[in-house]
Amino acid sequence: MNPKFLRYPLYPPVEPYDQGWLEVGEGHRIYYEQCGNPRGLPALFLHGGPGSGCTPQQRRFFDPLRYRVVLFDQRGCGRSEPRGATHANTTAHLVRDIERLRAHLGVQRWLVFGGSWGSTLALAYAAAQRAACLGLILRGIFLAGKDDTDWLFRDSAQYLPDHWAEFSALAPGQHLLHYCMRAIAAGPPERAIAAVRAWVRYEEAAMRFGQPDAAVQAPPDTPEENARLLDKYRVQAHYLTQDCFFGEDQLLTEATRMGALPTVILHGRLDMVCRPQAAWRLHRALPGSRLYMAGSSGHSPFDTELSAGLVSSTAHFAEQGNFTDWQFPAS
Repeated sequence: MNPKFLRYPLYPPVEPYDQGWLEVGEGHRIYYEQCGNPRGLPALFLHGGPGSGCTPQQRRFFDPLRYRVVLFDQRGCGRSEPRGATHANTTAHLVRDIERLRAHLGVQRWLVFGGSWGSTLALAYAAAQRAACLGLILRGIFLAGKDDTDWLFRDSAQYLPDHWAEFSALAPGQHLLHYCMRAIAAGPPERAIAAVRAWVRYEEAAMRFGQPDAAVQAPPDTPEENARLLDKYRVQAHYLTQDCFFGEDQLLTEATRMGALPTVILHGRLDMVCRPQAAWRLHRALPGSRLYMAGSSGHSPFDTELSAGLVSSTAHFAEQGNFTDWQFPAS
């Protein structure tokens, strides 16, 4: 490991100074929290999934003395209510929710940080609300095209044949994403739980690609955890089976309309969840962007090299307000 990566550890754990729920319409209310310096540089963290939620560890990419960090659980996710709800839950709804949250908190402009599905949502938001964005930090790029979804639910099998054999045994000869969608929506509880637990095991294997198999662990088999997984993957299947409500290459086309928005793109070369090719395509579409491919990292933002790159990028932006001279690892 390059010792220079050790220059950029995660910041110490920090607790929110403000938490609440915001009514956003259609029966939804979203959970949000703020941490760091209330007078600091505003930054918005967008979690992945779709269907996941924000976690305490995600607060630690930002210097709490310099940043006012806002995190929120998207519709149907985490502590937002109703959890697992898919009605009135599209990318366009989420973009509008971000604007409602920005107005509610009195933020004029903010740095937007998103990984995996969070990178998708960050691009959609920046394309719609360019004037509200100071810049973008994007990790693990997901462009929401059919090829991007097919990668996880078909093509990644060539690198994970044993894990794929276990996953595909759920429904031999069927498209697994659509099978899981049907099982979650209408199957008996036992079949739905079996589907989401197989899905999460395969996703975890893809996340941990390149690590010992012992690193791939099944989630606890408890009623509470199974209920959480059903809600998470109900939302995720809702989005993925509808191409995240984008046309083919629509997101990439919209991204080119953002203008010269300071943007840094980080992607793990060992990422088996989101293809490294997506990061390259986005970088080529945004000529002013900075791209870093983390050779030792996969999909997780907490892999050492990726984590260090993300911390380096937030530190640089706090100093310079752009990424023009950003280099990682710094010489």
